Amino acid sequence: MKNLVTLGMLLCIVISYAQDNLAQATIQGVLQGNQKQVIQLAEAFSEEQYNWRPADGVNSVGEALLHVAGANYYLAMKMGFPPPEDVDMMTIGKITGKDNIIAALKKSNTFVLDKIMMVNTDDLATEVDFGFAKMNKMGGLLAMMEHNGEHKGQLIAYARSNGVVPPWSK
Repeated sequence: MKNLVTLGMLLCIVISYAQDNLAQATIQGVLQGNQKQVIQLAEAFSEEQYNWRPADGVNSVGEALLHVAGANYYLAMKMGFPPPEDVDMMTIGKITGKDNIIAALKKSNTFVLDKIMMVNTDDLATEVDFGFAKMNKMGGLLAMMEHNGEHKGQLIAYARSNGVVPPWSK
């Protein structure tokens, strides 16, 4: 009986925690799925295709991927989570080479996924000035998710334009 009571109390705590972090966990899950597909696309492009751009003045494949990496750090930083000490926000857009770009993107993906769960539910309504808009932290989390999805779509168009089939649609 004592074990059942202990198990019941533990279950209540777990359910309560899950409900308290439902928004963060949901956003984290959707973002993680988008990130996986962006990485799959990044890996499907050839090294030479990383310099391809649809028109002058538009980001190349490599630049689009680095833009996502930089934005991950930027949005997290605005929510109170500075980038790791070994990440230089001023030079992240200058990384070259397919393997280096993918490594930078993966590192930023891991960083932002970890930080999402560190946003306290009680702070979701706290207003943040992101520079491009003022919104609450919940909006910031949604911006992280939406931004990644936006560029996944961009990269799908880039892939199709270059004869690259998104790996999950083969």
